[in-house]
Amino acid sequence: MRDFSKSSVAVLGAGKMGGILVKALIEKHRLSPTKIRATVGHESRAHELSHKLGVAVTTDNVAAVDGADIIFICVKPQVVQELAEQIADKVTAKQLVISVAASVHTSQIEGALGAGVPVIRAMPNTPCVLGQGMTALCKGQYVDAAHVEDAAALFNAVGRTVVVDEKHMDAVTGLSASGPAYIYIILESLAEAGVKVGLPRDVATLLAAQTTLGAATVVLETGDHPALLKDAVTTPAGCTIDGIMELEEGKLRVTLIKAVVKAAQRAKELALG
Repeated sequence: MRDFSKSSVAVLGAGKMGGILVKALIEKHRLSPTKIRATVGHESRAHELSHKLGVAVTTDNVAAVDGADIIFICVKPQVVQELAEQIADKVTAKQLVISVAASVHTSQIEGALGAGVPVIRAMPNTPCVLGQGMTALCKGQYVDAAHVEDAAALFNAVGRTVVVDEKHMDAVTGLSASGPAYIYIILESLAEAGVKVGLPRDVATLLAAQTTLGAATVVLETGDHPALLKDAVTTPAGCTIDGIMELEEGKLRVTLIKAVVKAAQRAKELALG
């Protein structure tokens, strides 16, 4: 793991994802809380969050980025442009800017910051809170290999990372960023099915959740195609094939595909304003 213990970090917008990153920096990367500065939009929230996270939290974005080695932009997409313009005079090409704002292109942030500042765009998802997240990274025009390695190491502390071309980031948003919501619906449905066939609700939920976790772990650990793994479970004239027939008749497969496509299209629309 790369050593960030002596790095100075600014987290602009210490909301849900910003808070997750602050905790990961301290717990996983052993960064001293004194080396982290975070910001929020309101003074009342700053005091509360400072106590909760154990780091300095203010409303002053300009002061937070001054001298920071790594700057995380974790504010809402619609205020990224304003924020970038606000801090532009204090940001230099020696700093690394990582934005987790959905649908905001690296070129937009680069244009607002100027001075050849390296910008990486990240698309994490909510399971990062338990270290089981998935984060896609794409690099701006001033980013080198070392910058990408640093960003990957930072997000590997809260799950897995993959580097993609920026043209694929809307698809990432539709699949892995929105994906947990799809999985929760599937889990809820499986649990409801368990209740329908007579299981206690807590038992049905546990069975559904652990089965989903186990199946996903097998895919990740073996690298086998899901279709092959599905076939290994499906014995001739057995129970599973009957269940699969119901799924196919209900168009689960095409519905999930359409959900990802629709979410990706929405991400693209947001990017276009």
